[in-house]
Amino acid sequence: MRVTRGARIVAGTALLALAVAACGGGASPSGDPAADGGDTPVRMELGEPQNLLVPSNTTESEGSELLAAVFEPLVNYDENKQVVEAAAESITTEDNITWTIKLKSGYTWHNGEPLVAQNYVDAWNYAANQDNAQGAGYFFGRVKGYDALNPGEGKEVTTKEMEGLKVVDDSTFTVELAAPFSQFRTMLGYTAFYPLPKAAFGADGKVTNEYGEKPIGQGLFKLDKPYKKGTDQTVDLSVYDKYPAKKPNGWTKLQFKLYNSSETAYNDLQANNVDIHDSLPASAISSAKTALGDRYQDQPDAGIGYIGFPLQYNDEYKDVRMREAISMAIDRKTIAETVFSGTRAPADDFINPAIDGYRQGACAACTYDPGKAKEQYAAANGPAKLELGYNADGGHKEWIEAVANNLRANLGVEVTVRPFEKFANILDDLDAKKYKGMFRMGWAVDYPSAENYLSPIFSTGAIKTGSNYAGYSSKEFDELVAKGDQAESPEEGLKFYQQADDVLIKDLPYVPVYFYRNNSGYSTQVKNVRINLLNQVEWADVEKA
Repeated sequence: MRVTRGARIVAGTALLALAVAACGGGASPSGDPAADGGDTPVRMELGEPQNLLVPSNTTESEGSELLAAVFEPLVNYDENKQVVEAAAESITTEDNITWTIKLKSGYTWHNGEPLVAQNYVDAWNYAANQDNAQGAGYFFGRVKGYDALNPGEGKEVTTKEMEGLKVVDDSTFTVELAAPFSQFRTMLGYTAFYPLPKAAFGADGKVTNEYGEKPIGQGLFKLDKPYKKGTDQTVDLSVYDKYPAKKPNGWTKLQFKLYNSSETAYNDLQANNVDIHDSLPASAISSAKTALGDRYQDQPDAGIGYIGFPLQYNDEYKDVRMREAISMAIDRKTIAETVFSGTRAPADDFINPAIDGYRQGACAACTYDPGKAKEQYAAANGPAKLELGYNADGGHKEWIEAVANNLRANLGVEVTVRPFEKFANILDDLDAKKYKGMFRMGWAVDYPSAENYLSPIFSTGAIKTGSNYAGYSSKEFDELVAKGDQAESPEEGLKFYQQADDVLIKDLPYVPVYFYRNNSGYSTQVKNVRINLLNQVEWADVEKA
């Protein structure tokens, strides 16, 4: 999901530790059901988050799923992909430059303090400041004054605030952008735009590690205890009794169980040792409908699965003819139908069909043509050996091996497949520019806009503080996205976003392989499980069976 759901980067089938497989159904957080009021938790599989639980530094799917339970966003999205206010009472503008955000009354932090406008201004200024090195800092780049907090490497930041953020009163603040952006209200449901309480900050103005281990939110659930990354195999939460919106009926405890294997999580699901698995492994899809019956769900999804190239860090991939050849050598249709049992669709654009802006057949190089692929690969003097990395905790082995076999057979090259134990591991190596092979990547939409498939993944600004793992940079692409941002209406902006999409199709910094569908399942102990557009569970709707 950083396929930041986040722009969320998608871990795929997200993944728990083998050691938790022994945990039986109905275990209470403390181990003593009586001590927990007899309320056994609803348990969901999850992969280990990449970082501590700070919203502005959480740009992948696992941490985003967890934080979505702890925080209330300013906006959500309905079944028609329309924006609906959540913590916000209203978000208005007359010119797409100056936006006024009014907060609903009744929201309080989990420590009892009221939610106020200053909490958003403080959080956003912190996220945007280059000294804080927040992974989602790039999302504030449109706010007036962002450049002052990002003077560049080796240069001193001389202010702590963006000029464009102003508190009007406790329930109102304004955001002035550097240029018009018609999609601003739409993007405010993303994790990076969550607020932070005063308690998050230490004496030095930095968000403390203690807060990152036990974030205080203003959402439906609060953490029962700190989460110790790398040590804890569960994250335990309870319903916040002062949460002013809809709460679950009949249960108050939630537990995320952390797995390193999606297959192990699926086995636990069938044994009722975990209640919700929101991204089933490819190896289970063909049998899941029979095994789970009505508890198996197959629904549209806005995500995309890619093969990426480290363009800025490995000159072997710099010839676009080579990247086109690799794309044409991949038999997407067979992978979608065979490996994923028909629950994926061959990708032919950088925009998913679930979002306005998709164009069927836009990517000509996404058409399977092994003969042309081999000829073009040779013409580009492609290397005789390739490496393809993927996260083994995400259920990706089967389709990555299929891609590798396609490349071996159709290009006549040697391909080494390299599994990384956890999604966090490959993201860390890509962040550090240590891994220089091709890599599996995925994107789960952060907000329903074509722009979300473009800027966070492929813009020049996203190389340092976004999810641009290719290190791809194109002036033409950046300018077209900017024109889309500054258009007077979303409809007008979409025309420019599609032109930017055409630049990606021409340059192929990534190769789109498939469009996701969400394949999930739940145990016999819960019902009414619904997964939303952001691939997050609607917890208030879940009921005990």
